[in-house]
Amino acid sequence: MLISHFTRATLIALASSVALAACAATPHEGAATPFAYTQSESRASTQPTGGNPSQLYGARKDGGFTIPAVDAKRLKPEHVRQVVDYRASEKPGTIVVDQTARYLYFVLPGGKAIRYAVGVGPVARAFPGVEAEIAWKAKWPRWTPTQSMIERNPKQYARNAGGVAGGPHNPMGARALYMHQNGVDTYYRVHGTNDPSSIGKAVSAGCIRLLNQDIIDLHDRVKPGAKIVVR
Repeated sequence: MLISHFTRATLIALASSVALAACAATPHEGAATPFAYTQSESRASTQPTGGNPSQLYGARKDGGFTIPAVDAKRLKPEHVRQVVDYRASEKPGTIVVDQTARYLYFVLPGGKAIRYAVGVGPVARAFPGVEAEIAWKAKWPRWTPTQSMIERNPKQYARNAGGVAGGPHNPMGARALYMHQNGVDTYYRVHGTNDPSSIGKAVSAGCIRLLNQDIIDLHDRVKPGAKIVVR
């Protein structure tokens, strides 16, 4: 069962309790606004969808950085970004995350969706579900570990207490989508990763991670204000 609404106090308490496992970073792009999704926008992307994995996941230049290619031989066929049949009640433009199957769906018109493989975190998978909105989007976001993360594992995180600038070595990857509910940050993100081997696994700190090539594609499609459902 999805949790559709939280009170502000409940959400703040939740954010504090999951900060250990959530991704912390500073958003940079515009505030959430309602939008109308059209058929033409389903095709609006800088990358193709489906087809040859070597073309979808090849090396590319982006924002002054080079994104390494993903080894197509190591990529499972079901993890390749593709359009699939998707019959659901969510409106086009909605993001649906299936934590158990480890897929993210971007809903399209006409009973279709773009399916992306994701990595999830153990705490995120235990979370009973949430409906939120994508309040912000960021390119090459800065990453800062939470205080709880530093206290739990100072050897790993203390050296980055001041934050890590966006770039290929940043664990947030090439893009990030920031999940808010009722105007409050949930501390969960949908973001890229510099570790392709984590896709399809439950190994992240708690957020939803995609291959950098996939998060760029998703970032280009999603608009601030879009609904996200995590199951």
